[in-house]
Amino acid sequence: MLKISRNIASVFLLTLLVVTSYSRPLLAEEPVQVAVVTSLGDMMLAIDVEHAPISSNNFLALVDGKYYDGATFYRSVTLKNDHGTPKIEVIQGGLEPEESPFPPIAHESTEHTGLKHVDGAISLARGDIGTASTEFFICIGAQPGLDFGASRNADKQGFAVFGHVLSGMDVVRSIRDQPAAGPSESEYTAGQILTTPVQIISMRRVR
Repeated sequence: MLKISRNIASVFLLTLLVVTSYSRPLLAEEPVQVAVVTSLGDMMLAIDVEHAPISSNNFLALVDGKYYDGATFYRSVTLKNDHGTPKIEVIQGGLEPEESPFPPIAHESTEHTGLKHVDGAISLARGDIGTASTEFFICIGAQPGLDFGASRNADKQGFAVFGHVLSGMDVVRSIRDQPAAGPSESEYTAGQILTTPVQIISMRRVR
């Protein structure tokens, strides 16, 4: 009787371990933190590799290759100078006019990732679908007009959020407030190009 009880107890324990192991939730992949040093101050970014892996890994490849060192924030879109609908507030940076060392990437819409253009969201700039590369922007205030399904773009596919600002939104707002009388290549960006672009001194992973 004692032997049977031990066997039953062993089977029960094994079953409990199996059930527990399968019911235990998978650990989420932690965002990658990136420190950004600019001529107006520092920021810390959280890059969401779990929900937006294509956009995130493209951005991190540029960070790791030090391609953003010496790049700039060169555009400030505000409610006063925006020529699109609905109006937005963002700052834009990247390698422009330098070419990307990597080809353009597939579009990760907010419908697919579940991420949104909230205050401090980091997203990829693009023209047509599948043209995003090195240029990115940071939202100042919530910008739902940039999400999937909104009418900011005629294709209604929105832009690809891939992270958010952990600290340094004061620096983002300072960049937004810089004089914007630089030459523009189109009517659409007229009055939005910074007179003196803000230098990105370095971008580095910190964890």
